[in-house]
Amino acid sequence: MKLARINTLLVVAIVLTNGFVIVSPFVPRLLFRWQASTARQQQLGRQLHDGAAHIAADNRLIIPDIALDQHINEGRDLSAARTGPWRLPYTSAPDKGGNTVIIGHRFTYTNPRGTFYSLDKLKAGDEIGLYWQGKKYLYKVTRTTVVPPTQREVEAPTADTRLTLYTCTPLWWPKNRLVVTAQPEGAGV
Repeated sequence: MKLARINTLLVVAIVLTNGFVIVSPFVPRLLFRWQASTARQQQLGRQLHDGAAHIAADNRLIIPDIALDQHINEGRDLSAARTGPWRLPYTSAPDKGGNTVIIGHRFTYTNPRGTFYSLDKLKAGDEIGLYWQGKKYLYKVTRTTVVPPTQREVEAPTADTRLTLYTCTPLWWPKNRLVVTAQPEGAGV
């Protein structure tokens, strides 16, 4: 009788574990739909255009169309991307011009709500706001492309000022990189 209970507990544990592994990739999509309500998107859009009253105390990335508002991590290696978007340390910064490159995970089992889970929803003309060292920088998406991970040119310095965001794609078999390029709307506020 004791072995039957242990067997039942093991079967239940296996079913629950498998259920978690199967369902967890869909949780971010549900959270996005719930959180990316029009009200949240409008609030973030207003935040980008309400002047200096909303300048963030820390470096932040705000993308109203995908309801993203997160601290930008700085660090020497990819571990900095575990908790949010990470500015590649060997690329430029918004206040210096050139190519500012920010990367983020799209999906992980340890932190299913990946930073750039919905990055594929951005399209040309969508706004991106960057708060950097007490200044606000506004960008408009100019293009979205998919490249192989070996195409490192997306991180290269540029003569023009731009913001490059990228993550792995496709979601279930991340063999490529989804790259979003944006140009500044105007000078820092």
